[in-house]
Amino acid sequence: MGRTTQIIIAAMLAFLLTGCAATGKKHPKNNLPLSREVTLIESTNPAEVMVLATGIGEGKKKNLTDNAILDARRAAVYFILLGGTDPLLQTQEEKDKFTLVQEKVFAAKQINRYISWESNTFENRVKIARGKKLKIQKYFKINKKLLREDLSADGVLIQIEGPLPFIMVIPEVPKGESPIERMLTDPNLKKAAEVIESYLTARRYDVQVPKQAAALNELSDAIRFEQGVEEDYGYQLALSIGSDVYMTYTVEVVERKIGSSTVRKGIVGVRAFETTTARLLGTETGYSAERSSADAVVIEEALNDAIDKVLSRISAYWKEDLNRGVQYKLIFSIEGDFDEDEREDIAFAISDLIEELCSGSRENVVTENTLDYLVWARADQFRKSSKLYRALKEGFPDKFEGGMLKRININRKLILMKIVEAE
Repeated sequence: MGRTTQIIIAAMLAFLLTGCAATGKKHPKNNLPLSREVTLIESTNPAEVMVLATGIGEGKKKNLTDNAILDARRAAVYFILLGGTDPLLQTQEEKDKFTLVQEKVFAAKQINRYISWESNTFENRVKIARGKKLKIQKYFKINKKLLREDLSADGVLIQIEGPLPFIMVIPEVPKGESPIERMLTDPNLKKAAEVIESYLTARRYDVQVPKQAAALNELSDAIRFEQGVEEDYGYQLALSIGSDVYMTYTVEVVERKIGSSTVRKGIVGVRAFETTTARLLGTETGYSAERSSADAVVIEEALNDAIDKVLSRISAYWKEDLNRGVQYKLIFSIEGDFDEDEREDIAFAISDLIEELCSGSRENVVTENTLDYLVWARADQFRKSSKLYRALKEGFPDKFEGGMLKRININRKLILMKIVEAE
């Protein structure tokens, strides 16, 4: 290799090294947290969440503490966004969009917007990496509501088109008992219902806590064939009201003596179900701290912790389900004087008609006298249950000439119909 060639190669290497160094200066290290150690403590109210976050500080010795605190703040917000079992960013699309704005979100000035409170003392403070780094732990309250609003404004969070789900709230009772009667006679159950209702309305959900028994005779008769639900009052009540989701809850207050004082601890369980199928969407248990307070105080504290987690499951379900269409439960009762072959033809006709009108369906039960379907109707055509009923009624004679559909009962989620002989 000639000397000229060696000089050229050396010059090229020097240029590349200089370019790499320059490139390194133009693209600073990202501002994601170094630490990902965060523990959820509780949901203190509909807008805020308390966490215990760890931060790692590095850099100049005089800046270690400030850098560690900033990293703990970032870790706390990161946990709300992507950590735990119910993060704000639920879909892959939302996570991908967030990468475009994450530098802005984790900027020092911006991250402080989401810290509504932090403890004045460290739970832990220790030097690591031979004294070159500092590791600290602090309590923080994160304004989850503000974070959600900012991400929505940036187009990161997928917005639910149309109204939020309509939620019914009732206490969980043994099958055969009336949850409404129990709620009216148990002050703790009544208080819990009020707390849940307040929490949900603060998050702009439509919510109903039944105050009196509905007329469920027709509904009970129609769904009595479904194994295991004939005594499930809550399921029937949710269907009769037409809620999209129903929540059940349990409440327990335990107390003990500490010296001369009595302290109480609230323990609540919250479960959410899809109304049309009674499918469990989420279940959480919430606990309060031990306090020398009234039952109502510890119940509210325990509920705040549980409801927030369950609502995240409901939101994820609602986003997914809306992509399939508007969900309805259809129950057909065959009441005409039809022979066995005609009843079979009716079942075929209903199946074909549903396939034509709906974007998806699931056949739950087909018996000689009853047909039960779960369907997803096209939102642009059948946002209202009455419109779907009309399409079914008008289309059925084309599929089965000897019969006609008549309405028994219709609400937001349930359409009860009977099939009789054509007039």
